Amino acid sequence: MRYLAFIFIVFLTSCGVKKSLEDRPDLTGIELIDTVRVQQGEEYYRLGNNSLQKNQYGLWELYVEGNPLERGLAIGSLSQDLLKKQEKAFMGKLDDFVDSPQQKKFLSKVVKWYNRKMYLHIPEEYKQEIYGISRFNSHDYDEFAKPYVLSLYLHGAHDIGHALSDLMLVGCTSFAAWDEHTENGQLLIGRNFDFYAGDTFNEEKIIEFFNPDSGYKFMMYSWPGFIGSVSGMNEHGLTVTINAGKSKIPLIAKTPISLVTREILQYARTTEEAIAIAKKREVFVSESIMVGSAEEIKAILIEVSPKNFGVYEVENSSELICSNHFQSEAYAEDSRNQSAIKNSHTQQRYDRMKELLAENEQLNPEKAAAILRDKKGVEDKTLGFGNELAINQLLAHHGIIFQPEERKVWVSSSPYQLGAFVAYDLDEVFAEFENGDHSLKSIDSLLIKKDPFLDSEAFKNYELYRKESREIQHKIQQEEEISEEKLVSFVALNPDFWKAYYWVGEYYFQQKNYKKAIVYYKQALRREVTTLPDVEMLEKRIKKSYRKI
Repeated sequence: MRYLAFIFIVFLTSCGVKKSLEDRPDLTGIELIDTVRVQQGEEYYRLGNNSLQKNQYGLWELYVEGNPLERGLAIGSLSQDLLKKQEKAFMGKLDDFVDSPQQKKFLSKVVKWYNRKMYLHIPEEYKQEIYGISRFNSHDYDEFAKPYVLSLYLHGAHDIGHALSDLMLVGCTSFAAWDEHTENGQLLIGRNFDFYAGDTFNEEKIIEFFNPDSGYKFMMYSWPGFIGSVSGMNEHGLTVTINAGKSKIPLIAKTPISLVTREILQYARTTEEAIAIAKKREVFVSESIMVGSAEEIKAILIEVSPKNFGVYEVENSSELICSNHFQSEAYAEDSRNQSAIKNSHTQQRYDRMKELLAENEQLNPEKAAAILRDKKGVEDKTLGFGNELAINQLLAHHGIIFQPEERKVWVSSSPYQLGAFVAYDLDEVFAEFENGDHSLKSIDSLLIKKDPFLDSEAFKNYELYRKESREIQHKIQQEEEISEEKLVSFVALNPDFWKAYYWVGEYYFQQKNYKKAIVYYKQALRREVTTLPDVEMLEKRIKKSYRKI
């Protein structure tokens, strides 16, 4: 460990880390910008013509306008309480990986070295916006990084979650349909954003409406303090959503993918303009960007990676599906992409989406929501709840549906994509905000009701399963005893999910009760196991258990 620390300290002194820590955007005029929010209600704040308020579905609605510094300071001031909560939720994940102050200090040095070039790849406009927000962040993590620098790092954390596939942070699925595949012939897009960084991280969700002084007006569905776009639509009906591709672990951060898509959302009106923006930015992970265009009535995939670039358009079809592998010719021989198709759950989710679209001709937003909530596998196989083979893995940050030609969007409310999908008309929203009307903006008549599954005993059992799964894993790690009654009741909470049996098998293996371990490992194999490596792992555990008997 000391040798590694020495190596990284050398890097710190020789690779421009200090310069990256001291870099700041142009802050001219910042002292003239009003930053005092006024509380209008229990969960309603105003700052000039900017506002933040919570709707009846527990979602925050944010409107900001002006230049980058004005927008950033408005976001920071209005959402300052949410910022601190979100920062704590994200940084709290560090405790899952490092135990001591010394380890955290070392990790801080590694992160600073890794991100030493990021500031060179972020447009000045977005650095100004991030700086404005960071003025309202806490100083609780100054030893790790000061607020502005930490805010930059957190915009790249999403990319790291993609690259470190073992963390299983991401498994998104999306689709687009138009012409004969939709009820009105118009373009319809749906997606699940399966990014999970803890339950607390998912609690505060923001529907953001931006009215910038340059580019186009747009909306995004996001979380406090994050200005990148993972799901959004602009005033011309151009949409962006992102799905992770298979990446090798990057050695240096460049442009966070969410800032590339934010730039597309703000400055592109057509798919060609979106492609041009994506081409000019250097990224450090692999990503599929689905771009929908109201003007062209179609959707395409822009597939980017550190050393490759491809565009995928469907031929003789009006339907496009995206999971977590690339489909363009540029990646046809890519070994990492082929490995993802073979060894992960991306192909199965792709195939399941294809089945669901075939079963649901003449799509509309209600049918799209049902597809995004689907919990079955290919050929309607029962998977157990929480299986990454499903379109709905019961961990999503959100689901979202677009009708770009009508400028309408539906966003899911908690939990996951099971709560009501709340509808907005972008043209109406911006017209009202600009005129000073900041009343709540959702359209009740277009609401898609919550999934009935939410009120079922199965859902209650699944939530209890998640809680007990974490407890059992902790006890295994600490080598603590668990009663047989507890283990049996645990499996009964999610009896169709292979991992329920796997964790009980792991407990018995640790306790050297290899006969019982074999029983549970074999029960796991009888279920729909998520990936080929998972199957191979279970088979190895069974063989190892037999050898120890």
